[in-house]
Amino acid sequence: MKKPLVSPIDRNSNPELQEMIDFYNETLGFTPNSLFTMMHRPRISEAFLEMNQSVMENKGRVTSALKRLIAYLSSMTTGCRYCEAHAIRAAERYGAKQDKMNHIWEYKTHPVFNDAERAAFDLAIAASRVPNEVDDEISENMRKHWDDGEIVEIMGVIALFGYLNRWNDSMGTMLEKPAVDSAEKYLTKDGEWEIGKHIY
Repeated sequence: MKKPLVSPIDRNSNPELQEMIDFYNETLGFTPNSLFTMMHRPRISEAFLEMNQSVMENKGRVTSALKRLIAYLSSMTTGCRYCEAHAIRAAERYGAKQDKMNHIWEYKTHPVFNDAERAAFDLAIAASRVPNEVDDEISENMRKHWDDGEIVEIMGVIALFGYLNRWNDSMGTMLEKPAVDSAEKYLTKDGEWEIGKHIY
């Protein structure tokens, strides 16, 4: 793309942006360009912020780091380079082990992952594919390792990033430098990640 479908608003144009800016500065160290694009219709950005805070809230076993690894796998499955970079950056900031970030695509066999994590990752990939590939085997394995509330949390992450993947890939949102730095640190080892359309 020669330019984003819609350019972000000026981040200094609206004093009501401060709550959003504070939340994302804590999460990522910067506020994503995607949120400033949503601000063309403030109710959308406000609703998204509330959904994001609710989904990413830490309730227990589905840790903040695990949620970001789920978000990464979901985004990688759909091919959204913007969200892959954001998710791996957030995983790093929320304490995901380096071994897990380095071997995320070997999760089925690598000893750093446990069976509950493998079940969640299988769900993330199957639920992110079109057409959807969640079946009885994946569902039964999830119920074996996670209770209903935890499954809702995990599906909340997958669904949230389904929205973000479509938003950012369609908008061609420009990727911020800190997210590029994290992606290049963790995701370029096998030549799998590239910035794609998200640079201008």
